[in-house]
Amino acid sequence: MIIIGPHISIAKGYGKAAEVAVEIGANTFQFFSRNPRGGNAKEFVEKDITKFQKIRKENNFGALLAHAPYTMNLGGAKDDVYEFGKKVIKEDIERMDSLGIEYMCFHPGSHVGGGIDFGIERITTALNGAIKGNENITILLETMSGKGTEIGFEFEHLKRIIDNVNHSERMGVCLDTCHIFSAGYDIVNNLDRVLEEFDKIVGLDRLKTIHLNDSMMPFGDKKDRHAIIGEGKIGLDAIINFMTHPSISHLPFFLETPLEDEGHKREIKMIREILDGIQ
Repeated sequence: MIIIGPHISIAKGYGKAAEVAVEIGANTFQFFSRNPRGGNAKEFVEKDITKFQKIRKENNFGALLAHAPYTMNLGGAKDDVYEFGKKVIKEDIERMDSLGIEYMCFHPGSHVGGGIDFGIERITTALNGAIKGNENITILLETMSGKGTEIGFEFEHLKRIIDNVNHSERMGVCLDTCHIFSAGYDIVNNLDRVLEEFDKIVGLDRLKTIHLNDSMMPFGDKKDRHAIIGEGKIGLDAIINFMTHPSISHLPFFLETPLEDEGHKREIKMIREILDGIQ
């Protein structure tokens, strides 16, 4: 069975988020490891975590994905921002691992004029200070669209970061369909070629999760604008083709489309019905 779910807020607790996932027909979900625009992480509430783990087990959830906050930038030159990022990534790896969350993804960062080489060195240094090697959680670099001074819009960037992490066995990749389409990887017309390139450079064994998004912007536009599945420039046929590819179909899919819970319920239902019709 396909593993699919949207991003769900944990503002009302982990247990409530898990309840929402079940209600909308999801069997996994993504959530922020802490406030995406803030600094401090909330303390876990034992009753809430017990409820969350119970729902997760009873409903046979697939792997879950925590997303690090947007305020974190491990690739820039500002020392205060960098030190904050190092603190967050270290704390959140430990916190999410303690919950038994399988994956945590983050935007590699922006070099803000320091250059790709400088940014990659900063990112790997931060990861080497955060990953102990005895964790169960896998840390995922997210593929980026290439806007501004982002790092991670080329597969080579991801490889260089992973290769320089001491405990690289704890590293993987979260592939965002909108982002790589915007970055110039043609998953509509040349999906096999894109996956072959990824395998050659990074390795398909490193590909752990998918951010399933359509794109408001045209191919290669280097802009990050998510669209509802089937309503963007990638299109429904290409997305279904992507999802059913033998190198992809077993992975968990996380929707980050601009919809609320009810909209995601309809989106998940539509996708499941199409996939059921193919099998």
